[in-house]
Amino acid sequence: MTTSGTPVQAAPIGRPGYSRTFPCNPETAVIGRKLVREALSAWHLDDLTEPAELIISELVANASRHTPCHSIRLIVQRPDMARVRIGVVDRAPSRLPVLNPADATDESGRGLLLIDALSDCWGYTLLGSHPARGPWGKETWAELKPAAL
Repeated sequence: MTTSGTPVQAAPIGRPGYSRTFPCNPETAVIGRKLVREALSAWHLDDLTEPAELIISELVANASRHTPCHSIRLIVQRPDMARVRIGVVDRAPSRLPVLNPADATDESGRGLLLIDALSDCWGYTLLGSHPARGPWGKETWAELKPAAL
């Protein structure tokens, strides 16, 4: 169960998987780690739990630090049997994630480097479209592949 007391529904593959909206603040990372654990446990992919928890924590931290959003949507999906996708949707399409090298003395700025090291691939997807206003948001995501199927 997530902190709202609502049990998470398991979907074997496909969308929507596990998806919930929460406040855009660093504390949401705790809820995100629990959501990831529950989804991976339901799919019997417990070996992915540790990297997936770190990834969702970094995605939440980046959204709360770099966007003006009041809420974010946490998503854990299994697009097919060979992939798990972890994502955070925000309403700041102009604030795109950029992988920058971190200096040894930097006190922050390593989140995307960590996601890049832990995941099989990562990126972002612009969401929605309007001729004059453009996209309404983006999903920043990372994918993991189970070791054994």
